[in-house]
Amino acid sequence: MNIDSQFGGSEDRSDTSPILIVPYMWIGDFVRNHTVVRVLNERWPNRPVDLLTTSLCAPLVAYMPGVRTGLVWDLPRSRLAVGRQFGLARLLRERNYGTALVLPRTWKAAIAPALAGIPERVGFVGEFRFGLLNRWRWGEKKLPRFIDKNAALARPDGAPLPAEWPVPQLRVPADEIARWRQANGLSAGAAVALAPGSVGASKRWTYYPEAARLLVERGLEVWVVGGPAEKGLAQEIVAAGGPGVRDLTGNDLRNGVLAMAAAGVAISNDSGLMHIAAALDTPTMGIFGPTSPYLWAPLNGLAATVVQNKSVLACQPCQSTICRMNDHRCMRDIAAQDLVEIARDVLARTQGLANV
Repeated sequence: MNIDSQFGGSEDRSDTSPILIVPYMWIGDFVRNHTVVRVLNERWPNRPVDLLTTSLCAPLVAYMPGVRTGLVWDLPRSRLAVGRQFGLARLLRERNYGTALVLPRTWKAAIAPALAGIPERVGFVGEFRFGLLNRWRWGEKKLPRFIDKNAALARPDGAPLPAEWPVPQLRVPADEIARWRQANGLSAGAAVALAPGSVGASKRWTYYPEAARLLVERGLEVWVVGGPAEKGLAQEIVAAGGPGVRDLTGNDLRNGVLAMAAAGVAISNDSGLMHIAAALDTPTMGIFGPTSPYLWAPLNGLAATVVQNKSVLACQPCQSTICRMNDHRCMRDIAAQDLVEIARDVLARTQGLANV
């Protein structure tokens, strides 16, 4: 390992000062932050690592190995909220952090660590943050993937990227899963978890109701997982699939984590729940249309990357949240029957269920 410090001096392996990560707060991005945690744990095994988190993402921290604690502090997206920034700075100052890694390149993300006087504040150049950060990094736009941009900040400045990053991990105790199943009246059999939501309508595959019906016809239990925004979709899927489908959507992300941990296979759009399922080592099928699997699929790998099997459309990947070309063909051309067959193959390989 290169021992030249990214912070401008020789690396002290005996250093015990805590490190704060200021991460991206979308659910999928927050899961991927765990790669940064693992890189720091390897580099400085004696330095505790904390994560700043929102109330929404806070349940994930409990399942992340190598994280000492999550600091829950909600900041509004649409305004500066000076009072909240000063309050967060007071909290950070009390915890005596030696280093802060500021992953977002926004000005707002760097304010509280600077106000708190954290000695080493590391981040990429962006939004004129001179004075807020004091350990600048350059070359962000040359890094190919989101994870490369984030995890590079945990490496020495100028160090080459590794061939492979450590994958995100979420670990849920088996007894917690068992209690969750019992509390929700669920059987111990292998179920298929469907995650029909996503940020951006163009990433949503629209044939989940038909897929649920076909899965139930093959004797499988189906769970619909998501947040309050997916309640309407869940009702449509339950109506199509009948009594074999359970609506497990709700307000608590912990419920979604446990559902994905308990499932035999997860089928998901490109969304936060896809990253959660993959980090849990649940066999995960990710459905991709407007987004690139290379850029946005989990590092953990997927049991199946599902894309339309005809010729690639000229507009793919558009990365747009709303389809403006080709009438959403990149998702409409993925048939429910094809997806169900893939799910059966995954269950046969991973659960030994050859007769579904």
